[in-house]
Amino acid sequence: MLNIIKSGFFTTVQDSGRFGYRDKGVPVAGAMDSFTASKLNTLLENEENSAVLEITMTGPTLEFEEDTYIVLGGAEMSVTLNDMAVEHYKVYKVNSGDILSYGKLLKGFRAYLAIKDGFKTSLVLGSRSFFKPITEHDSIKKIPALPYNKYKEFSPKITKLKVDSVLDKSQLEVFKGPEYNLLTDKQLSQIFYNEFSVANENNRMAYQLSEAIEGNTLSMLTSATLPGTIQLTPAGKLIILMKDGQTTGGYPRILQLSDMAMSILAQKRPGDLIRFKLK
Repeated sequence: MLNIIKSGFFTTVQDSGRFGYRDKGVPVAGAMDSFTASKLNTLLENEENSAVLEITMTGPTLEFEEDTYIVLGGAEMSVTLNDMAVEHYKVYKVNSGDILSYGKLLKGFRAYLAIKDGFKTSLVLGSRSFFKPITEHDSIKKIPALPYNKYKEFSPKITKLKVDSVLDKSQLEVFKGPEYNLLTDKQLSQIFYNEFSVANENNRMAYQLSEAIEGNTLSMLTSATLPGTIQLTPAGKLIILMKDGQTTGGYPRILQLSDMAMSILAQKRPGDLIRFKLK
């Protein structure tokens, strides 16, 4: 069991996502920075879909009530285990009674904590990913404890990993969306030759960008969208759907982020700059 002493700003359990229910209006959910979550599970030799903690902006204080192994990654935060500094992408043995404390956010936006065998919260529609409309809670602040499998005897094959961090990257690779060919030459130039800044309006559902391009007068039927779909509003605003984004939309779907681009964007804060590159 894991005792939540302090929950942080917004800390949730996320796995690879919830698939097969988009026709019912249920988003995929899952870790926003799937690149980092995958690396952490690899170090612990977990199954790829093992659930991790996603820690947004400020982190929790956690007390371990059983022995296990952990790995941290993602956004850089000052983190201590029993008041000793903890490195990213390094396997740590923790013992019953140990306390992990998150401090100041230094770089990035979302940190991740993986545990041996993954966090074993309830499965809902085949996933442990928190999504408020269908899971019991949307944040661990309301959960007194998180059960997980007590680790078996474990000798990690790799105890530390050097990772090409996404935190310093700003170029987002994109594919053409279904309505890409409706863009004008001027709109294409504005999209691919300008920088954009992340607006204050950003969360697990969608990221908005502060700068607008030339708007559109297109009308279209509501159509399917995916995590990473970039929509263009009539006013010229770009809206990028994220892991908890709606499953359909009525704006032109002009571009689609790659998986790596989604992980890069998930680590951006308001005011951070990005550029698009057609893949």
